[in-house]
Amino acid sequence: MRERGSYLKKHTEALVKDVGIETACTLTGRSKATLGRYYSAAEEHSDRFMPVDAVAALEAEASYPHVTGALAEMRGITMSYDSTGANSEGGVNSDVIKLSQRFALLMAEYNRSIEDGVISVNEAKRLLQETTALQKVLIEMKMHLEAND
Repeated sequence: MRERGSYLKKHTEALVKDVGIETACTLTGRSKATLGRYYSAAEEHSDRFMPVDAVAALEAEASYPHVTGALAEMRGITMSYDSTGANSEGGVNSDVIKLSQRFALLMAEYNRSIEDGVISVNEAKRLLQETTALQKVLIEMKMHLEAND
């Protein structure tokens, strides 16, 4: 449970920082200190987590649902989040082209990242961005294929 708790706290911190501490205080009705305890790695706060109502209020204003995404990942659930809206242009053929391009970008980034034998934190973040972009193309392709049913 300690590993899961640490993972949730990391994403809780990302959520609060995404909306800003002052805005987070206003939206949740909680103090800076209380919000800080929700993502603190200190042993005395290891069992404190942000309540669901506060998460919902913050994620409504955040650029990404950080905690919801973390919970989904912990359960092995794939979550789709697209803040730009679905791209309905083209069809399956254009999706295959986009998929090939995105995969090539992912492999190029991986090749650069593994050159020294170690993938750094920044390199991992870039790989994650490319993987997420690839996932979005796959979701668009899925939507086009389902539209043909």
